[in-house]
Order: sequence, then structure tokens, then C-alpha cells
Amino acid sequence: MVGQRREDWKTLSGLDLDLQSSPETLSNLSVKETELGDAGSPPYTRGIHSTMYRSRLWTMRQYAGFSSAKATNERFKLLLERGQKGLSVAFDLPTQLGLDADDEMSLGEVGKVGVSISSLADMRELMDGIPLDKVSTSMTINAPAMVLLAMYIAVGEEQGVAPHQVLGTIQNDILKEYIARGTYVFPPTQSMRLITDIFEYCSVNVPRWNTISISGYHIREAGSTAVQEVAFTLANALAYVEAAIDKNLDVDSFAPRLSFFFNCHNDFFEEAAKFRAARQLWYELMSQRYSPKNPKSAMLRFHTQVAGVSLTAQQPLNNIARVTIQALAAVCGGTQSLHTNSYDEALGLPTEKSATVALRTQQIIAEESGAADVVDPLGGSYHVEALTKRIHDLALEQIEKIEALGGALKAIEQGWQQREIHNAAYQHLNDVESEKRLIVGVNHGLMEEETETEVLKLDPSVGDAQCLRLAELRQSRDAEAVSNCLREIRDAAKSGDNLFPYVLTAVKLDCTLGEIIQAMKDVFGTWMAPSGF
Repeated sequence: MVGQRREDWKTLSGLDLDLQSSPETLSNLSVKETELGDAGSPPYTRGIHSTMYRSRLWTMRQYAGFSSAKATNERFKLLLERGQKGLSVAFDLPTQLGLDADDEMSLGEVGKVGVSISSLADMRELMDGIPLDKVSTSMTINAPAMVLLAMYIAVGEEQGVAPHQVLGTIQNDILKEYIARGTYVFPPTQSMRLITDIFEYCSVNVPRWNTISISGYHIREAGSTAVQEVAFTLANALAYVEAAIDKNLDVDSFAPRLSFFFNCHNDFFEEAAKFRAARQLWYELMSQRYSPKNPKSAMLRFHTQVAGVSLTAQQPLNNIARVTIQALAAVCGGTQSLHTNSYDEALGLPTEKSATVALRTQQIIAEESGAADVVDPLGGSYHVEALTKRIHDLALEQIEKIEALGGALKAIEQGWQQREIHNAAYQHLNDVESEKRLIVGVNHGLMEEETETEVLKLDPSVGDAQCLRLAELRQSRDAEAVSNCLREIRDAAKSGDNLFPYVLTAVKLDCTLGEIIQAMKDVFGTWMAPSGF
């Protein structure tokens, strides 16, 4: 395939590409060059802040979490020492599913793909020595999000940091779990109840916290196109807005704290255009449907993580180039926060060395590339403006299809988004296997690899240690108070009371994650998708 060129030219997501774009291209798409707008002004296509990175750089995060809370805390401190500005916590699979480390279903998974958190004691150790009123923390947690946030708030109070002072984000986006990722616990309706309880509680008590990070990242990792990523993510966001309004919440009481989480893949111009289109589309949808009075309610603020699915186990150092291209696209697209993957993540959890290279990549883009020196550096490009318009229009068409099916929740229950993603992923795989799409090191630029990449080795005793900690915790706590508290959670789940205050009390009494989630399961039940996924 060396030197051979494609016969049909398309973006990574399959949008047709002209040899060159021109003023006529924009005219054909009904885009007027004089109507591109300014950053900081509706519809925010060019960015949500008028001066963008000249005033403040994006938050540089590294997604970290492995083994024990103590080991992860040490990694957090190292990253902060080296210039990282925010933390991003990866939890292990049992924690994501609301299981304690000593649950029989947790065997063999404790601390493997993230940090194990079963109790307030674990959260206390995870955040030891980290000032929760100064460091912004993002937690990738969904079904048990309320419990983990309650633990975080409790640790803040122990530090002398009031709930209104803590700042950060919980992912708390359960709809994409049904669509693409699978770490749900409760049925969809009950899951939406938990999310709106968090909206309601935090709008009054934890006002600096982003109560949801509506995620297109996992949708894209599952194989969607850029258009599907925007459409399905914004359709999910509309479902959350509707659920909150149905709970009699005013749109301006929660919408300013909605945040988004997008993927950034290899197609540089398509990805930058995707972010611009998403901002514009969200502004239009929110303004037209809900007429918010607070301008922030219609601003799409987002975190970006570069595409884990694009990383290759073959020739892993090539991933540094991929990550750099993707990170630069996110910056040119106007992200508020960015995580750069480490080059060894197709092989295992990042080593200290690879995590540092990933952070340095962001710092080089910020300080040396010039991309952060001007607002919307790609704005006005015929090619980028055309892609922005096409992604906007095609995503809107997809959102309208979802609404015709009854909205995101009804469409998920019918498996519509899941099937669309499967079809897109299958098409991409066919393109790679037929060599229509070349991946260096996979079907192009192949070579024998002589050196073995260093891989992080995890301590296999973490699971045993966590089980021992939990046994000691259960022996030392007030068993009667725990039992009464769990009963109150079940009662609140039945009555419809906001569950957050009960969960906050429970974690302070050393109820474990698994016990709190089980109390909710007793009332809400659990969920198995019709497909069995």
C-alpha cells in the first residue's frame, strides 16, 4: 500500500471531501462569512469566552487511578507537582458497579482498571493532602455517582472545606452507559431519578460542582462517527434537561452546571469542526426550547479526552504523535479541559514516565505551538466552516430522528442508538481490514519491533488488603446506626424524597458503597438490557 492513494476521499466519519473548499462551498451550505460571529457571543461557534486561552489556559488533567487509594494519591501528588491543574479519577470496575471490594463479584477486579473505593476511609486516603477548595477533581463515575460525591464532600468537610467551596465534576451520565458502556445498575427511570436528585441538591448546597458530564467520549470509543457522537450526546442532554424540568426545577437552577465530555479522534479538521458545531447546536436547542434567562444555561462547556481507541499496541511510541494531533485539535476547537492519553495505554495502565510525556504534550501545545495565542485559530477556514455546518446539520437530523422515537430514553430502550453505533463500528473495521483506511503499525508501515515497552505492574495483594480494611471497618463502626441509616435510604427511595442527604449521612456513618447501593437495589431493582448487553 506504500504510495497508493484512496479513490474516494472522506473524513474519518465518512463525510465526503472536496479537493478544496471555497466561498462557493460555504454559499452552497448557506453559510455567510460575515455571520460567523465572535467568541464569547451566541451561538458560541467560535468559543464561549471572548479571549479564550489568552485569559486562562484549559485545565490540564491526567486520568489516573489504579491499585489502592494510597498509590493513586501518590500519583496525583506527582502530577500536581509537575504542573497538572486538575485531577481526573479512574475507579475500578467494582466501584463503578457499586460493589464493595469484598463482594464475591469483585474477585480479581479490585484495583485493576482504576482505584478501589468502598468507604469514606478510602476516599479520605485518596484525597489526603490535596486541598479540595483549590484543586478541581473530575470523577468518572455514573451509577453510584451520588455516593462517591457524598464521600468527596464529607472528606472536604473534614479538611475544613465547606460543600459550597468544593469544585469539580462527576460524570453521572447514565444514558450513555445504556448506549455504549454497560456499567449501569438500576433501571433507566430510577437512574434518572438519582441524577435529578443530584441536580436539585447541588444547585443549593454544592453550587460550584458540575453535576453531570454528558459524555460523547464512550459513544465514540464504541465506534460511532463524529456526527453520531454530537447527536447522541446532545439528545441525552435534552433528556436530562426534560427530567429536571419534570421535577419542577427551573432551567437556570441547574443548566449552568451542565458540562460535556467529548472524544477527540485522529481527523484533525473534522474534530475541531465537531466541537464548534456542538457549541452552536446546543445554544440553539437550549435557547429555542427553554428560553433560559442565564446565558450560561445555553453555553456548552466541555472536557476532552483524546481517543483511547485510536492507540495501537503495535509501535506504541507512534501514539505520542496521535495524542499530539488529537490534543491540538481539541485546543483549536476550544476545549475547557483536556486529558492526554499515555502512549502505553493500549498495553496497560500508564507508567509514571508515559503519564509525564502526556502532560508535557499539553504544556508544549500551550506554551510553544502558538495555538493558544489567538481565539478560534481555524475560524474562517472554508474547509473548517463547511465541516462545522455539515456536522451541525447532520447531527440535528439525528436528534430529530431520536425525538421521533420518543426521545433518548425511549430510543435506548428500543436499542436504536446501539444499532447505529454497531453499524458505524462495523463499517470502520471493514475499511481498515480492506485497507481503505490505513493505520500506521497495523496495516501500514509495518516493521519488526525489537524492544519491549515497559508496562505498569499492579500489586496483586490490593484486593486482599481492601477486604481486610472493610472487615476492620465493619467491626469498628456503630452497627445499629448503620442499619437504621440504610433503612432510611430504602424509605426515601420509596417515598420519592431527595436521596442525597440520606446518602451523605450514610457515608459519614461508614456505610459502605455496596451497602448503600444495595439499599437502593432493594427498592429500585436492577436492569438487564433487552439485548443482554
